[in-house]
Amino acid sequence: MGFQGDEESSAPQVSTKSQFRFNSPLVQVFLIGLVCFCCPGMFNALSGMGGGGQMDTTVADNASTALYTTFAIFGIIGGGIYNILGPRLTLFAGCATYVLYAGSFLYYNHIKDQTFAIIAGAILGMGAGFLWAGEGAIMTSYPPTNRKGTYISIFWSIFNMGGVVGGLIPFILNYHRTTASSVNDGTYIGFMCFMSIGALTSLAILPPSRVVRDDGSRCTNIMYSSVSVEFVEILKLFLNWKMLLIVPAAWSSNFFYTYQFNNVNGVLFNLRTRGFNNVFYWGAQMVGSVGIGYILDFSFKSRKTRGLFGISLVALLGTGIWAGGLANQLRYSRHNVLDKLDFKDSGSDFVGPFFLYFCFGLLDAMFQSMVYWVIGALADDSETLSRYSGFYKGLQSAGAAVAWQIDTHHVSFMSQLVVNWSLTTLSYPLLGVLVFLAVEEDKKPIDETCKEVNSSIY
Repeated sequence: MGFQGDEESSAPQVSTKSQFRFNSPLVQVFLIGLVCFCCPGMFNALSGMGGGGQMDTTVADNASTALYTTFAIFGIIGGGIYNILGPRLTLFAGCATYVLYAGSFLYYNHIKDQTFAIIAGAILGMGAGFLWAGEGAIMTSYPPTNRKGTYISIFWSIFNMGGVVGGLIPFILNYHRTTASSVNDGTYIGFMCFMSIGALTSLAILPPSRVVRDDGSRCTNIMYSSVSVEFVEILKLFLNWKMLLIVPAAWSSNFFYTYQFNNVNGVLFNLRTRGFNNVFYWGAQMVGSVGIGYILDFSFKSRKTRGLFGISLVALLGTGIWAGGLANQLRYSRHNVLDKLDFKDSGSDFVGPFFLYFCFGLLDAMFQSMVYWVIGALADDSETLSRYSGFYKGLQSAGAAVAWQIDTHHVSFMSQLVVNWSLTTLSYPLLGVLVFLAVEEDKKPIDETCKEVNSSIY
């Protein structure tokens, strides 16, 4: 049996020896990475320009507030929807909303009315809840138990390549517009084309009951779920002590985007340089995810030790990077804005803020990959992990909604930095406690949650 809407069908016999089988976890994680490359990857590039590529950040702040408010709700229930509809319908519905959102900024380039952007943001919040709940379930449940960090890093690298390519779009198309206030129409059209490709690619994702690991085990033997079952199980998450320990990490993990995108990249750099910076911000994420993924899978024999070491390392780096952010923030404020920096014309003045922004990207990937690894270590079945991932994304989005409104109300840059630094710092000891108490050592390749099959699959 499979998901409702993703019925299993007969297929020819396929060997389980090749990692590059279409139904292998590696290929499926690659595909979900490609989907996120095209949709949230391009969205990240759009957001990373500061103000959604507009001179006035108000429209982007309000659209983002609407987005993350609905995302907070649909992120939490997204896991339940995934368990009912399965990956294809859930992911496709989510991806389609990204196209609409990018189109709303194209509209705003011509008609300065933010209503469409705000409505599109709210709709995207619903779709993003579907997409990320499905992504979280796939990324944490499809891989073998002892290689989840590696698969997370593979996904994160492909996903953030979208930010790299997406950063090149405004950089190239606006290269000679050094004094422009908003990006041109071609920038938004380019984003929409990539997002449309992502929506179509999502239809290639297989349900977990059809994904077979190299050892012959399926990722889940889940039966049909129902609305009533999912409603009860989602409510239980708010009393689950494991999820409660993740709350600060979830809340903070998108909270800092507003500060980094609007008040570092958006305030300190001109338009074309913001696109240039984003190439390296999202490129740094690829480096960070690979590094932390290796540590979480291979640094020590004990899985619990690997988790605690990884959290300690991210905490140490995070402290240093936010300290650098503090040093940078002392140079300017809302009422004392510096001249815009250009990557070609500003010389050595450009280097320090650019390197800080690069390090913010590095830390983001390490922090979120670490949290996903911890979530993936709490269970093995897709049904449970889709709910855990949805809970994480829901709270993450609630934090982001608050952060965008904080910026809309012109809270000082320094106050935003201090809150961001404090929230991430609080997360580390709580995640350490969670790993110490709840993470078990690596199980055998075939465990109780996996259904053993023969060398042929159907």
